[in-house]
Amino acid sequence: MLTRRDFLHRSAAPLAGATAIAAFNPRGLDRLLAATREAAAVPVDDLARDETYWREIQQAFTLDRTLINLNNGGCCPSPRVVHEAFKRYLDLSNEAPVYHMWQVLEPNVEAVRRALAADAGTDPETVAITRNASEALQIAQCGLDLKPGDEVVTTNQDYPRMLTTWDQRARRDGIKLTQISFPVPGVQADIVRRFEAAITPATKVLHFCHITNLTGHIFPVRELCALGRRHGLTIIVDGAHAYGHFPFKLSDIDCDYYGTSLHKWLLAPIGTGFLYVKADRIRSTWPLQAAGATLTSIRKFEEIGTHPAANHNAIAEALVFHHGIGIERKAARLRYLKTRWATRLTERPSFQLHTSLDPALSCAIGTIGIAGLAPGDITTKLWNQWRIIATPIGHAEYQGIRVTPNVYSTLDEIDLFGDAMEAIAAGRSH
Repeated sequence: MLTRRDFLHRSAAPLAGATAIAAFNPRGLDRLLAATREAAAVPVDDLARDETYWREIQQAFTLDRTLINLNNGGCCPSPRVVHEAFKRYLDLSNEAPVYHMWQVLEPNVEAVRRALAADAGTDPETVAITRNASEALQIAQCGLDLKPGDEVVTTNQDYPRMLTTWDQRARRDGIKLTQISFPVPGVQADIVRRFEAAITPATKVLHFCHITNLTGHIFPVRELCALGRRHGLTIIVDGAHAYGHFPFKLSDIDCDYYGTSLHKWLLAPIGTGFLYVKADRIRSTWPLQAAGATLTSIRKFEEIGTHPAANHNAIAEALVFHHGIGIERKAARLRYLKTRWATRLTERPSFQLHTSLDPALSCAIGTIGIAGLAPGDITTKLWNQWRIIATPIGHAEYQGIRVTPNVYSTLDEIDLFGDAMEAIAAGRSH
């Protein structure tokens, strides 16, 4: 019998994601361990196509297979091991919240902070646990001392909530918001040139995505951070879709602030995220909700009043599961799934792909349009006839639907999506 101690020990190993599944599927243990032993020597691109291996990963989730969820960019279902941990912590909290939640569970957020920092490649004292990327980024956006006329340069493809936040500061504080445009699929050198051309003597902040939520383009983050440093600017990176999606370390990104959600690609419970603040910026940054003057550590950004501990404590289990698969294997699988449907459809003249298939420029997310059809009409047809969930994208400069599979997505589901899109383009849907 696999004990919890055995589970945690094995889950710490590079290939233990499968072991996490075995903890809830004992009959598959031998097959699972054999698969992980074989996978250790398999190149990640080859393993991405190994359906036997990924079938074991898929069994870690409790899903509704009567529908096909290709909108994992919003928020993702957690693996069973994570969801069970969340429910266990929630039940414990409810026994005596003022004791179990505040005295037992809440202090354990420090272990979560250390684990996130280790995985992200930074100091724990620079990581604040938040409820999502929006909250994390708004702490940075609203916490800066900016005066009338100070300029923020971002793009017109950033997340609407973040643009709304800057717009409110423009209305309230008189700052200037400049939004640059760039073609899709994007070209790295061109994006850098457009940012550099937008910088003026009034510019104080560069704000950009690590990967856009609209098309999944991975930005030239290091080059843009270097550009910002040369001009003495504050740098805010919107990493809502990046963390847990593809390999990177914050230590390699020279930014001042980095906000991300954990209920997306890390598969943590809904309502989890984190904010990185460069150490020398913590003291001068105002928290979104007031904190006492004596609280000057990263924890001042977590002063939000009473909140559940279960959500953020279960992040620890999500990290165990994430490490079990391995970020390189995960990213290779996600790219494989995206490339499978995207390559097939772009061979047809009716389709226009707004996402690069260069593996350095995209991962799981892809956005595609059908000539003559509105995005909302496409997603409605996908749902009504095939029970496929995708996201309509209606930008002023392009339109399409965003498709985001995950590690639990099967090839049959990906291929059915391709069939459905071809049928819609050919007018064979209702």
